[in-house]
Amino acid sequence: MSNPMEPHSERRPVAYLNDKFLNSPDARALRILSEFLEPLAHFRREKVRDTVVFFGSARIREGDGELARYYDDARTLARMLTNWSQQFTNSTYRFVVCSGGGPGIMEAANRGAWEAEGKTVGLNIGLPFEQFPNPYITPELSFEFHYFFMRKFWFAYLAKALVVFPGGFGTLDEMMEILTLTQTQKLAKKMTILLYGSAYWKEIINFEALVKYGTIAREDLDLFQFADDPATAFEMLKTGLAAYALQHDTPEMPAMSKSINPQKPDGA
Repeated sequence: MSNPMEPHSERRPVAYLNDKFLNSPDARALRILSEFLEPLAHFRREKVRDTVVFFGSARIREGDGELARYYDDARTLARMLTNWSQQFTNSTYRFVVCSGGGPGIMEAANRGAWEAEGKTVGLNIGLPFEQFPNPYITPELSFEFHYFFMRKFWFAYLAKALVVFPGGFGTLDEMMEILTLTQTQKLAKKMTILLYGSAYWKEIINFEALVKYGTIAREDLDLFQFADDPATAFEMLKTGLAAYALQHDTPEMPAMSKSINPQKPDGA
């Protein structure tokens, strides 16, 4: 054991190179901030202006089970959307397909965009099971998050539309988050929100019962629409994006000081 009274010449690393400090509770704020700043830098560098977000189960796999058709539909819709969006590519990339970055519906969405030779975003998160980056994400736009709320921020901030495929707890959580932000007008923009697979969603959630018991207003049902095939969903997305994103266009990704303005942010 060293004598605390004896001089020593060991030099400590500067704080931003000190792994012990960076992984400590005291540096949690820095870790949170890094999950804002790193994606921001990549989105700017890759000139991603906005996104269309696909939510859905990690457990729906290609050719596997009763819900497998939703994998094919998500892949088809993402491919159609990406082909269409390329007409708006100029100094920035518009309506880039974004998913949670994992397998299942997330993989299908990234895969469809990749097949259309477009950029595609994956916002992955470390979980004990199921969640690992799929191979179809644009490498420069593949992110790994620790904090769910920072991942949700990036889902909401750049999104101009949302498509929600059948899913479980995670999908329900993400969908309700966006619906709540939209209902409470915490998003300073209008978004097209599609629930894909009307039979599934109407069985899983009794929206009419929420109205009946007065826990939501009748007009809250207008916050979302249902779609059951890629062609219909694609037309709904085009209509919504034309009305909300193209006719009332927003500037390119703002400077950081504006992007975190609590008064009137572009996204969330």
